[in-house]
Amino acid sequence: MRQASYDAIVVGSGITGGWAAKELTEAGLNTLVLEAGRSIDPATDYAEHEPSWSFRFRGIGDRKSLAERQTVQRTCYACDEAAAKFFVDDIDNPYSTPDDKPFLWIRGRQVGGRSIMWARQSYRWSDLDFGANARDGHGVDWPIRYADLEPWYDDVERFAGISGEALGMDQLPDSQFLPPMPLNCGEEFVKDGVMRRFGRQRVVTIGRTAILTVAHNGRAACHYCGPCHRGCITRSYFSSLNATLPAAEATGRMTLRPNSVVAEVLYDSTNDRARGVRVIDAVTNEDMEFEARVVFLCASALESTRVLLNSRPDRFPTGLGNSSGELGHNLMDHTMRSGAGGRIPGLEDRDAYGSRPNGLYIPRFRNVWDEHPDFVRGYGFQGGAGRPSWNRGANMPGFGADFKTALREPGPWQINFGGFGECLPRHSNYVEIDPEKKDRWGVPVLRIHCEWSDNEHAMRRDMAVTAAEMLEAAGVQDVSPYTQPSPPGLTIHEMGTARMGRDPNTSVLNGFNQSHDVPNLFVTDGASMASSACQNPSLTYMALTARACAYAVEQLNQREL
Repeated sequence: MRQASYDAIVVGSGITGGWAAKELTEAGLNTLVLEAGRSIDPATDYAEHEPSWSFRFRGIGDRKSLAERQTVQRTCYACDEAAAKFFVDDIDNPYSTPDDKPFLWIRGRQVGGRSIMWARQSYRWSDLDFGANARDGHGVDWPIRYADLEPWYDDVERFAGISGEALGMDQLPDSQFLPPMPLNCGEEFVKDGVMRRFGRQRVVTIGRTAILTVAHNGRAACHYCGPCHRGCITRSYFSSLNATLPAAEATGRMTLRPNSVVAEVLYDSTNDRARGVRVIDAVTNEDMEFEARVVFLCASALESTRVLLNSRPDRFPTGLGNSSGELGHNLMDHTMRSGAGGRIPGLEDRDAYGSRPNGLYIPRFRNVWDEHPDFVRGYGFQGGAGRPSWNRGANMPGFGADFKTALREPGPWQINFGGFGECLPRHSNYVEIDPEKKDRWGVPVLRIHCEWSDNEHAMRRDMAVTAAEMLEAAGVQDVSPYTQPSPPGLTIHEMGTARMGRDPNTSVLNGFNQSHDVPNLFVTDGASMASSACQNPSLTYMALTARACAYAVEQLNQREL
């Protein structure tokens, strides 16, 4: 059934969908935002101020329900009793993988998407990242450089609010910062020790995070209540629900339609343009069509590519905009769960108060000044220090009154450095449409083929070595390096599968996130990434989206679309 026509359609309401909605409506376009999941009411859905003991399962969740309905989602630390409702039902939303290549696809379907549960770490990329493919020959050259994105980083940071410390490091450009959150005494101890041993080559700083430390754009400063993944009623952390969607709504030009599963992009072969999208109502299963002058796919990397692969007009039998044959290929995620931890001596008379929703960060230092013999690219570390509370008793021997009394005092100061490493773009990591499986609404699902290469494995081994090296140099005791299993997907930084590039023969999108083949179609989420860097990517998604929207509006005004 054909419905109303709009100037623009945005598919997805998360990090990038919210930015597209804001930028397009503020530019004067009547915009339809389609979200596959339900509406969210912060007053009833957010639960960050509810103590764990108030929940039926003390915050852990119904293990039977999680095991049956959220087998994949429960592998994410944030999928607890209060926040499980923000993660998809794996039975209704299946996908497949080969038995020997596990991939954990963590998803959120609701207004706001995963921007409700994201970890909010926000780092700019540099030309070390945008020029990496051209330097070492992995992947295709990015069609942009840092200078192209710098003003858009500025814009999104001023609106979103990024707290952090300026460092003046070429490999990690500084942002438009709000005041940083402080390191605690344990982290200061380690920071000083690392500085003494390594100087400016290895720097410990506070994480750069999209959480307000002062009132900003009508939103309140964070009060350190802690469990951000359950929502933020004060709007202190950035999400589309907290910031960009309200800005779009204020223009009077946004129509937000939840429970709208986009099955395909509709193609007009006469004009060689996308004419709109086909939608299945998630509640009624009604089939509908919406038309627009321009379409933005912002559904997340794999969902946007799934939509394109399921859009198969005669001209594009392998997926809309896939004349290059690269659609679905070059899937990436960051490696993690490799690093080191230990005990900090001499601070037994000190403690940290409040629950700071942030940790420390160590910018990339491998393959910045010198080439490493075992791998290309690099990694950064995230982590933090603290004193374990009474819940450490779950892993300690003992029982009885004396045991419980001992747990009234916090444990010794501990610290952890966990690496986040770059994944190379490789054609052999790809997604395709599963020929047999469909989701609850009858839409064919993805089959995901992804595994780490020797480069990622070598990097993970080095993470453990250098993390232990820094902790020992700082005077940390009982240092224990580790390298734990971490399948692709679990870092929740999936990227690629509709990459940007200069050449239409080897890429899906141009330097403005615009389809080479279908000029009024834009993809601005993680699917567009040509490489993965090692920094958390969401800030770059936001900047790319704002830039692409400005370009699309300019092209519409010039009647080029």
